[in-house]
Amino acid sequence: MKKIIYALLAILIVIAAILLFNTFSLKSKQVSSIPIEKITIPDSVFQNLSEAIKFETISFSEDAIPDSTAFNGFHQFLKKTYPLIHQNLNLEMISEYSLLYTWKGTDASKKPIILMSHQDVVPVDEPTLNDWEAGPFEGKITDTHIIGRGTMDDKNTLIAIMESVERLLSESFNPQQTIYLAFGHDEEVGGGKGASKIADYLKAKGVNAAMTIDEGGFLADGMIPGIDKQVAIVNLSEKGFASFRLIVETTGGHSSAPPRENTIGMLAQAIVDLENNQLPYKLVKPIDYQLEYMGAELPFMKKLAFANPWLFKKPILEALNAHTTTAPTIIDGGIKNNVIPTVAEATINFRILPGETIESTKQHIIETVSDKIKVEPVGFLTNPSPVSSIDSEAFKNLERTIRSTFPDAVVVPGLVGGGTDARYFYEISDDVFRFYPLRINPDNMTGFHGIDEKITKENYKEIIQFTYQLIKGYE
Repeated sequence: MKKIIYALLAILIVIAAILLFNTFSLKSKQVSSIPIEKITIPDSVFQNLSEAIKFETISFSEDAIPDSTAFNGFHQFLKKTYPLIHQNLNLEMISEYSLLYTWKGTDASKKPIILMSHQDVVPVDEPTLNDWEAGPFEGKITDTHIIGRGTMDDKNTLIAIMESVERLLSESFNPQQTIYLAFGHDEEVGGGKGASKIADYLKAKGVNAAMTIDEGGFLADGMIPGIDKQVAIVNLSEKGFASFRLIVETTGGHSSAPPRENTIGMLAQAIVDLENNQLPYKLVKPIDYQLEYMGAELPFMKKLAFANPWLFKKPILEALNAHTTTAPTIIDGGIKNNVIPTVAEATINFRILPGETIESTKQHIIETVSDKIKVEPVGFLTNPSPVSSIDSEAFKNLERTIRSTFPDAVVVPGLVGGGTDARYFYEISDDVFRFYPLRINPDNMTGFHGIDEKITKENYKEIIQFTYQLIKGYE
């Protein structure tokens, strides 16, 4: 008995030693900030963003025709508001509404960089209009905020980039490498006719960029338990996106004599089966990077968990949503309350973890639901993106810019669950990052695609400051 106790004690000591060794070995990965000369940004920038919001550049669906009046009006607004850009940069229209500006560099041997944003916004639900502080396309400026659809997603970064470049041109700044400004017009419906075509066009020209940067990362304020500093989430990759339609077809019948397998009942069971048998949580790149960078900044006990994912990964991965998610989003079936329908359908949306694919997700569905149910892909589909490097000079430069502009920020690489136009640029860019310093906190995060979308005046100036410093940092 004593031998067993001693053996167990020895095992516990070894485990404790491993836990402590890994914990104390997990050092901060934050780079030093570099003193920079911050620019003074005039309040006139608020009016420019406000005017941009007034153009209802809405994407309704993949097949909907863009509102030419709104998009062309927005383009004219840009030409009028940023004359130096339109005098000094080459502007090309892609797919009629997407914009590609080329700022020619002085050193052709240096790889270019690509700054991205998108012009389109999501619609506003009519029943919610009275819940807005101001009209969603009014562009109201208050003492503290600019309100309207696009202030968070994504005209804030588009106009901030334009403000920065216009300012740099006024200072006679000439970039060493060529800089592309790529502004798609249909990101909210997949970007297949906008950013995708811009990437194809640049690929045909032989462009190989050092870095592409887009939306999809942010400054998290009070969002990470255990870290009292702002956290700059730089997303290196994004999950894939796929929806599948489940179709049940039967002979139907009268509700007074329901069959053992009812059309809607079979569909409901399939949905329950998928929700109860979700794909597993996995520690994959870039989640492992996220654990290393974030864990080093946490209090001791949380740091111990992050430093030892071999033992604690389950709750951590669940908190980070590190799996392919399953979400029923549409259901349809039935024509009358006393008629069993012959057809019932449901659409299930999946956000696919890196390492898995559209095809493997479909196979999971087929293996989970009854073989009497048809499974068909529907709408826009894309596999997870590749994962960009944290060791490249491009990442280090981005990291330095963030830390220099926001010295108190903790930079953490990560994975974004949503989709961005950046997915199309991996073939023409060594690294693709998703980050602009939009501040997200528990109070404003519902503004994305929701009610009362707005940005603080201070944060909007921070985004301009960041884009200015990022471009100038490539001098």
